[in-house]
Amino acid sequence: MLEEFKKFLIKGNMVDMAVGFIFGGAFATVVKSMVANVVMPPVGMLLGQVDFSQLFIALDGNTYENMAALDKAGAPAIKYGMFINDVISFVILGLVVFMFIKAYNRLREPEAAKAPTTKVCSECAESIPVAAKKCGHCGNTDV
Repeated sequence: MLEEFKKFLIKGNMVDMAVGFIFGGAFATVVKSMVANVVMPPVGMLLGQVDFSQLFIALDGNTYENMAALDKAGAPAIKYGMFINDVISFVILGLVVFMFIKAYNRLREPEAAKAPTTKVCSECAESIPVAAKKCGHCGNTDV
Protein backbone atom coordinates (compact mmCIF):
# COMPACT_ATOMS: atom_id res chain seq x y z
CA MET A 1 0.00 0.00 0.00
CA LEU A 2 2.88 2.37 0.77
CA GLU A 3 4.40 1.69 -2.66
CA GLU A 4 1.06 2.43 -4.33
CA PHE A 5 0.79 5.70 -2.41
CA LYS A 6 4.33 6.65 -3.46
CA LYS A 7 3.48 6.02 -7.14
CA PHE A 8 0.33 8.10 -6.75
CA LEU A 9 2.28 11.04 -5.31
CA ILE A 10 5.04 10.87 -7.91
CA LYS A 11 2.72 10.75 -10.92
CA GLY A 12 3.19 13.75 -13.20
CA ASN A 13 -0.37 14.99 -12.78
CA MET A 14 -0.08 15.15 -8.99
CA VAL A 15 3.17 17.12 -9.16
CA ASP A 16 1.72 19.47 -11.79
CA MET A 17 -1.33 20.05 -9.62
CA ALA A 18 0.82 20.80 -6.55
CA VAL A 19 2.90 23.31 -8.53
CA GLY A 20 -0.34 24.87 -9.79
CA PHE A 21 -1.65 25.29 -6.25
CA ILE A 22 1.60 26.90 -5.10
CA PHE A 23 1.68 29.35 -8.00
CA GLY A 24 -2.06 29.97 -7.64
CA GLY A 25 -1.62 30.99 -4.02
CA ALA A 26 1.30 33.26 -4.88
CA PHE A 27 -0.62 34.78 -7.78
CA ALA A 28 -3.67 35.43 -5.59
CA THR A 29 -1.39 37.31 -3.16
CA VAL A 30 -0.05 39.45 -6.01
CA VAL A 31 -3.57 40.22 -7.26
CA LYS A 32 -4.74 41.11 -3.75
CA SER A 33 -1.77 43.48 -3.38
CA MET A 34 -2.47 45.01 -6.78
CA VAL A 35 -6.09 45.69 -5.83
CA ALA A 36 -5.25 47.10 -2.39
CA ASN A 37 -2.22 49.16 -3.42
CA VAL A 38 -2.76 50.07 -7.09
CA VAL A 39 -6.44 49.82 -8.10
CA MET A 40 -8.32 50.96 -5.01
CA PRO A 41 -6.37 54.16 -4.14
CA PRO A 42 -7.26 55.91 -7.45
CA VAL A 43 -10.84 54.60 -7.27
CA GLY A 44 -11.11 55.93 -3.72
CA MET A 45 -9.65 59.27 -4.81
CA LEU A 46 -12.17 59.54 -7.64
CA LEU A 47 -14.96 58.86 -5.15
CA GLY A 48 -13.86 61.62 -2.79
CA GLN A 49 -10.82 60.38 -0.85
CA VAL A 50 -12.50 57.13 0.26
CA ASP A 51 -10.22 54.35 1.55
CA PHE A 52 -12.37 51.27 1.04
CA SER A 53 -10.29 49.17 3.44
CA GLN A 54 -11.34 51.56 6.26
CA LEU A 55 -15.10 51.26 5.69
CA PHE A 56 -16.90 49.38 8.47
CA ILE A 57 -19.96 49.38 10.67
CA ALA A 58 -19.22 48.81 14.37
CA LEU A 59 -21.77 46.44 15.87
CA ASP A 60 -21.21 47.42 19.50
CA GLY A 61 -22.81 50.86 19.06
CA ASN A 62 -19.58 52.81 19.59
CA THR A 63 -17.82 55.03 17.06
CA TYR A 64 -14.21 54.33 16.04
CA GLU A 65 -12.09 56.70 14.00
CA ASN A 66 -10.41 53.94 11.93
CA MET A 67 -9.93 50.22 11.52
CA ALA A 68 -6.88 50.19 13.82
CA ALA A 69 -8.93 51.64 16.68
CA LEU A 70 -11.70 49.14 16.01
CA ASP A 71 -9.26 46.23 16.01
CA LYS A 72 -7.52 47.50 19.16
CA ALA A 73 -10.87 47.63 20.98
CA GLY A 74 -11.69 44.13 19.70
CA ALA A 75 -15.15 45.31 18.74
CA PRO A 76 -17.27 43.27 16.34
CA ALA A 77 -17.87 44.96 13.00
CA ILE A 78 -19.07 44.47 9.47
CA LYS A 79 -15.99 45.32 7.41
CA TYR A 80 -17.74 45.96 4.12
CA GLY A 81 -14.80 47.94 2.69
CA MET A 82 -12.57 44.87 2.93
CA PHE A 83 -15.35 42.89 1.28
CA ILE A 84 -15.42 45.36 -1.64
CA ASN A 85 -11.63 44.94 -2.03
CA ASP A 86 -11.97 41.15 -1.95
CA VAL A 87 -14.75 41.17 -4.57
CA ILE A 88 -12.63 43.31 -6.89
CA SER A 89 -9.67 40.95 -6.30
CA PHE A 90 -11.88 37.99 -7.17
CA VAL A 91 -13.10 39.60 -10.39
CA ILE A 92 -9.56 40.50 -11.48
CA LEU A 93 -8.28 37.01 -10.62
CA GLY A 94 -11.19 35.45 -12.52
CA LEU A 95 -10.46 37.63 -15.56
CA VAL A 96 -6.77 36.71 -15.52
CA VAL A 97 -7.54 32.98 -15.20
CA PHE A 98 -10.08 33.27 -18.04
CA MET A 99 -7.53 34.98 -20.28
CA PHE A 100 -4.87 32.40 -19.37
CA ILE A 101 -7.18 29.46 -20.22
CA LYS A 102 -8.26 31.16 -23.44
CA ALA A 103 -4.60 31.64 -24.51
CA TYR A 104 -3.74 28.08 -23.46
CA ASN A 105 -6.59 26.64 -25.53
CA ARG A 106 -5.46 28.67 -28.54
CA LEU A 107 -1.88 27.39 -28.24
CA ARG A 108 -2.80 23.78 -27.57
CA GLU A 109 -2.74 21.61 -30.65
CA PRO A 110 -6.20 20.40 -31.63
CA GLU A 111 -6.73 16.68 -31.39
CA ALA A 112 -6.60 14.95 -34.74
CA ALA A 113 -9.99 13.72 -35.87
CA LYS A 114 -10.05 9.96 -35.48
CA ALA A 115 -11.06 7.95 -38.50
CA PRO A 116 -14.22 5.94 -37.89
CA THR A 117 -13.58 2.27 -37.02
CA THR A 118 -17.14 1.06 -37.66
CA LYS A 119 -19.93 1.54 -40.17
CA VAL A 120 -23.63 0.71 -40.16
CA CYS A 121 -25.01 -2.19 -42.20
CA SER A 122 -27.55 -0.90 -44.74
CA GLU A 123 -29.73 -3.98 -44.23
CA CYS A 124 -29.91 -4.62 -40.46
CA ALA A 125 -28.50 -1.30 -39.10
CA GLU A 126 -25.97 -3.11 -36.89
CA SER A 127 -22.51 -1.67 -36.34
CA ILE A 128 -19.76 -3.53 -38.21
CA PRO A 129 -16.01 -2.93 -38.75
CA VAL A 130 -15.12 -0.55 -41.61
CA ALA A 131 -13.00 -3.25 -43.29
CA ALA A 132 -15.89 -5.79 -43.34
CA LYS A 133 -16.97 -7.02 -46.78
CA LYS A 134 -20.02 -8.77 -45.39
CA CYS A 135 -22.24 -8.08 -42.36
CA GLY A 136 -21.64 -10.66 -39.65
CA HIS A 137 -25.20 -10.18 -38.33
CA CYS A 138 -27.35 -10.60 -41.42
CA GLY A 139 -24.93 -11.74 -44.11
CA ASN A 140 -25.57 -8.68 -46.29
CA THR A 141 -22.74 -8.24 -48.82
CA ASP A 142 -23.85 -4.75 -49.84
CA VAL A 143 -22.09 -2.96 -46.98
